[in-house]
Amino acid sequence: MLESLDPGVLVFLALAGLAAGFIDAVVGGGGLIQLPALLVGLPGATPVQLLATNKVGSICGTTVSSITYVRRIRPDLRTALPLAAAAFVGSLGGAALAFLITKEAFNPIILVVLVVVGCYTLARPTMGQMQALRFGHSRRRHLGTAAVIGLAVGAYDGALGPGTGSFFVFALVSALGYGFLEASAKAKIANLATNLAALVVFVPQGAVIWPVGLLMGVGNILGGYLGARVAVARGSGFVRSVFVVLGVAFILKIGYDTWVQFLG
Repeated sequence: MLESLDPGVLVFLALAGLAAGFIDAVVGGGGLIQLPALLVGLPGATPVQLLATNKVGSICGTTVSSITYVRRIRPDLRTALPLAAAAFVGSLGGAALAFLITKEAFNPIILVVLVVVGCYTLARPTMGQMQALRFGHSRRRHLGTAAVIGLAVGAYDGALGPGTGSFFVFALVSALGYGFLEASAKAKIANLATNLAALVVFVPQGAVIWPVGLLMGVGNILGGYLGARVAVARGSGFVRSVFVVLGVAFILKIGYDTWVQFLG
């Protein structure tokens, strides 16, 4: 596969993996860079091949950024691990449905979700700046809400994927009251679980284009390491700013693609 691609395309895909790894480590959403890059670089690939190949690149970056966050932030694993377990189960189910999804369904679904998330975040400028956990001392409600988040976002990641890390961050901040930095740390662990679950489904089906996935994975590893270190050093305010700017950029890009798709 690599031999049949133009060197310029290979460089483009590697750089896309680097950028995706960095953005994904800071606030999530690396797939919204990586998947469009795969669409451009591999126009003949099927939706499932694109999703599966994207997962290979993503899991490389999320592994590195998860380790970095755990070592430097030390997130509360009593929440992170149940969240990740629920996300793993949700992603298994979502990946099974991915074989039924067409390319035309990608953009409209993602666009609607991003607009809702973006509007809610802008309407609450102090959200996520400081940690203010909800549900008081009710550990059961806290973990129950985390499990629902894991299942829902995990299912989305298995079926579609782009923006999963951002959706995890948004849900953890808005529903559970975590600060953006702590939410990002937990989101990386959960996202690692969803990527692994999706590959459990995709790999046996032969859907992964391994040379491309591993090439982008190398970029993801470097980007994930750098992104996690920058996020830890700069704190929740920086993560929130990146979240907002990236969300607006994604809305404009996907909105344009959806409009072109509608006119076509």
